[in-house]
Amino acid sequence: MILTGTIRKMQTELKETVQYYLVFPDNFVHMNQLLDKSISLKHVGNECLNCSLDKKIWRQGFCYDCFTASPQAGDWIMRPELSRAHLEQEDRDLEYEKKVQLKPHIVYLANSSNIKVGVTRKTQVPTRWIDQGAHEAVAILETPNRYLAGIAEVALKDHVADKTNWRKMLTNSIEDVDLLRFRKSLLQHIPQEAQPYILDNEKEWEINFPVLQYPEKVTSVNLAKITEYAGKLKGIKGQYLIFEDGKVMNLRSHEGLVLEIKVE
Repeated sequence: MILTGTIRKMQTELKETVQYYLVFPDNFVHMNQLLDKSISLKHVGNECLNCSLDKKIWRQGFCYDCFTASPQAGDWIMRPELSRAHLEQEDRDLEYEKKVQLKPHIVYLANSSNIKVGVTRKTQVPTRWIDQGAHEAVAILETPNRYLAGIAEVALKDHVADKTNWRKMLTNSIEDVDLLRFRKSLLQHIPQEAQPYILDNEKEWEINFPVLQYPEKVTSVNLAKITEYAGKLKGIKGQYLIFEDGKVMNLRSHEGLVLEIKVE
């Protein structure tokens, strides 16, 4: 099989084991079916996910011009506490910002290598946790907008990490923690403004990933620099492909790159 397409993050389906799909405009690849097969990948071009031009990708699949101008790349994306649509204050495009920010958001704990706190739109549960490679997760709050979720996250970051150790996640070096008990211990630190949105009796989500073999050490592949790579696929976790030689490839960091993919 040979196909060429612009990379976007894999679409996922939560089943007994997470199902992964690499989707292109005219076709898709069920990535789970490629486990234990040899795959070659070649960088043959770029396509900005915003303007669709063949320009060097800067961040998040966008060229520099789009990254610095598009509302989809505003600072409030990475820092929800900077959201201002609830105040009718525009960052780059108020109409777009209202559509995204003025929706229910979840503040959560996820355990992928260590426990971390995060924010996601309610519609992205459990997709967000899958994308982070979390084997377990639990919601803490459901807020009516992104700002309230953001200030709760900021407060909780004083007591729990907000980053995932991707190397430990990919070697399956994970902390064994009682997530529900840890959640309970954090409730006292939630800002008063956000406390009415604390959820009761939340269940713990468990997620299993399609990994045949975890590496002892990992080395990241960046096709924007080396152009080509080939290896035997041994697992998929988060948005990473895990290969037999310990190389790993983050598809999120390859968004906007046009790749030629060959499967043997």
